[in-house]
Amino acid sequence: YETAEEGVAREVQEETGLTVDKTEYLFSIPNIYLYSGFEVHTIDLFFLCHVSDTSTLIANDDVAKLQFIPLNKLDPEQFGLKSVKEGIVKLLESNILAEKI
Repeated sequence: YETAEEGVAREVQEETGLTVDKTEYLFSIPNIYLYSGFEVHTIDLFFLCHVSDTSTLIANDDVAKLQFIPLNKLDPEQFGLKSVKEGIVKLLESNILAEKI
């Protein structure tokens, strides 16, 4: 068993090689997608992950490419999933990250 915070830290490590020092839950957004002709209801959880060392950054597992994008260059339309676009808009409009960083 693992908490959502432990799960996101594990996934970040598996996908990027980065060790997450601290996770902060921000918010969630519901999502529906089609799978084998069925609507699947999910919920996307958004976290702020703090890392102290980025020297181990590498595209692993399901990741083809990694890049850091400054917040002022972040464009929600560059992301495919509707809920992720909504999450980025919420992050940018709410100033949540400015309060936490």
